[in-house]
Amino acid sequence: MRKRIWFNRTFATAYPIVEMIRNNPDNFTFEIYVTHPKRHSVMLQIADYAELEPTLDVPEYIDYCLSFCKKHRIDVFLPNYRLVEISRHIKEFERQGTQVMIAQEHQLLEDISDKGKLFQLFQDVPEVPLPAYAIVNTAEQFQIAYEQLKQDGNKVCFKPARGEGGAGFYIVEEQLDPIDRLFRSTHQQITIEEVVRTLSTRETFEDIMVMEYLDSYEYSIDCLAYEGQLLAAVPRKKVEGRIRELEDNDELLRIAEAVQQRLQLSYLFNVQIKYKEGIPKLLEINPRASGGMYISCRSGVNFPYLALKLLLTGKADVPVPKLDILMTHVERERDLTRVL
Repeated sequence: MRKRIWFNRTFATAYPIVEMIRNNPDNFTFEIYVTHPKRHSVMLQIADYAELEPTLDVPEYIDYCLSFCKKHRIDVFLPNYRLVEISRHIKEFERQGTQVMIAQEHQLLEDISDKGKLFQLFQDVPEVPLPAYAIVNTAEQFQIAYEQLKQDGNKVCFKPARGEGGAGFYIVEEQLDPIDRLFRSTHQQITIEEVVRTLSTRETFEDIMVMEYLDSYEYSIDCLAYEGQLLAAVPRKKVEGRIRELEDNDELLRIAEAVQQRLQLSYLFNVQIKYKEGIPKLLEINPRASGGMYISCRSGVNFPYLALKLLLTGKADVPVPKLDILMTHVERERDLTRVL
């Protein structure tokens, strides 16, 4: 079997994924196509065919994706950038002969990408604990939510309801020492007065999630699923700095199973969890491969290739993950550089 696979703009850490697909145990042959707007992206360097990706508005970008697939006779498109928008056009890609690796139908992906709607999906799922939160879009609503969370004994943080990674994340402090803030803080911090003053410059703004700050360990659970069944899940713990541990954690595996039962995702997805006072609470769900998924592959589960095989053939033998593996930053960087 020889297939053409396209990655549009994606994480720099995705290049081990390409090697895991190329060096598959079934000796299937894949031609890797990559587009990225940054000329020096490592993803462009490891592709069989590379092209600089233009910066376009959504409608034009969808047209670009369809044209790229048609021009290069792409068999499988693995979107990262504009994934939700692309999911609306699956049938158009399929009519051209391109399969698109998408975890679910468009409307559910829209809901998952909005943290307020995502949390609503799990309000009645006791196996998936949620942090205390409120969705606001005025300065007055923000202050009310802040005061309620503080009254309940919580430290408060906020972030955009729609966003990726840590962009726009802030911890709210009563007051801040300017020197500590400049040189010692490891988080983006802001005072309540600054927040309210800034937000008050607009009558309304895009939804913000105001929530309790979760101050303990953070986990990413990398998952592989197909036709309603969770086939593998690997909890990846951020220990300290750049050290990661693949942890055998039944509590987190139950959360991954509960997420799958509610959302019925397919192929690759990632569940972000953070603990507070010994309780794991949901942060977000990414319906795609995570940037650190290559670390979870140290468990013996070749997540990217198995997902691709399921898409192409409908079946795959998935091994039981090997867990309780500690991975230092030196080992992580060695794994990254060995594929260059």
